[in-house]
Amino acid sequence: TMPPRERLKVFSGSAHPELSDEIANYLGMELGARVIKQFADGEVYVQIQESIRGCDVFLVQPTCPPSVNDNFMELLVMIDACRRASCRSITCVIPYYGYARADRRMSGRESIAAKLTANLLTEAGASRIVMLDIHSLQTIGYFDIPVDHIHGETVILDYLTSKDFSPKDLVVVSPDVGGVTRARAFAKKLCDAPLAIIDKRRTGHNKAEVMNLIGEVDGKVAIMLDDMIDTGGTLTAGAKLLKESGAKAIYACATHAIFSPPAVERLGSGVFTEVIVTNSIPHTPDRDFPQLTVLSVGNLLGETIWRVHNDTPVSFNTL
Repeated sequence: TMPPRERLKVFSGSAHPELSDEIANYLGMELGARVIKQFADGEVYVQIQESIRGCDVFLVQPTCPPSVNDNFMELLVMIDACRRASCRSITCVIPYYGYARADRRMSGRESIAAKLTANLLTEAGASRIVMLDIHSLQTIGYFDIPVDHIHGETVILDYLTSKDFSPKDLVVVSPDVGGVTRARAFAKKLCDAPLAIIDKRRTGHNKAEVMNLIGEVDGKVAIMLDDMIDTGGTLTAGAKLLKESGAKAIYACATHAIFSPPAVERLGSGVFTEVIVTNSIPHTPDRDFPQLTVLSVGNLLGETIWRVHNDTPVSFNTL
């Protein structure tokens, strides 16, 4: 039989090679050899360039912008290539899960694309999924294969804890009613800080209208927590409300930095003391602004892969 160490193979898709390198460094191993290219007509070609027969294969690929569909299709083709190469198991490590927000029907005749993508991954041959801060936890139930859900917020929590805030100064703010559970768990870990909630009413997709603040922020350091920042409209409008309500500093924290325009202008406009995100989506220079801090989830995902491979619990990472 093959020793466990040799049975572990990690391959990177083309969506986020830097993160895959960090994961491989943490595990003390090389990434698996593979060829991924696009034909002239845009079709994806994948070839695994080493034997993976009987191996536990981990495929690292966030299905993230700017080409969500290409990244997703590439992942499906990678799964298919590995399955046909007789590997023992295929775990998809998906730091950012595209279509996560299409998780329910808001009105009639809509697709539930989060369920569709779950079916496609399973049908292609995935045997397990590792995902990071999924938009809503019900998405785990869309899969009939095991899903390990990892909290990227723990990386943000460690960073904030190192700042030595005075516990009595802190308040954790949920930018909307839907994020209260996440913010509450985060506040409990962050010096058991109190909670404030912004009640916002949406008028349409990607448009936010802030209404009012529930809770006390006057003279406090406000930590706004969300799972993702897309256009930054919700957070920026919320931050202005917090400032008007007397917050002395405002930190925005999110695992996934989608940063669709005009997010960078909004977030860098001076309303935030610091914007703290992770590298679940690749960080490029055009997304930079002075207040931005990007933390790595490479070690977190590396540890998760090692534990999944060795059949040990991943409950080290609980919020």
